[in-house]
Amino acid sequence: MGDILMVLLPAGILVAVLWTLTTALRPRDTGISEAEKYQQDLARRSAAHYAEQVRLATAVRARLEANTRPSQNEQQQSQQADHARAALQARTGSSTGAGTGAHGHLLPGGLFDPQLVMQLQTMARDGHKLQAIKLLRQTTHTDLATAKKYVDRL
Repeated sequence: MGDILMVLLPAGILVAVLWTLTTALRPRDTGISEAEKYQQDLARRSAAHYAEQVRLATAVRARLEANTRPSQNEQQQSQQADHARAALQARTGSSTGAGTGAHGHLLPGGLFDPQLVMQLQTMARDGHKLQAIKLLRQTTHTDLATAKKYVDRL
């Protein structure tokens, strides 16, 4: 019986040590608590709600802009009417001696010289709308409202 104990006792101790090591080294449950699950779920739902609100606001803005902004054809017609009005004002102003500088920037049919248009577009895009309006008024002798409308549409 002593021989059996001499073999079983170290084997039992070895099994106990191995079991202890495997239990100690086994990865623990990395689950999250209920509070952390709730916070993550709340954050996920909040992000989804925010994304939906942004999508709805963008859609509403697009509908509003589509309803309030004139179409491209209407803008072109309005610009042509502004050009014609400016040309008429330049012609009537030039006959009285006030608009002699306007003829150099107007082409037949009441259209502006392309160089003037490019200069106005560059000024407007660079953020110098007031200077563009001033230049347009000086060269064509148009009123402030017409010049502002034209530069805003560039």
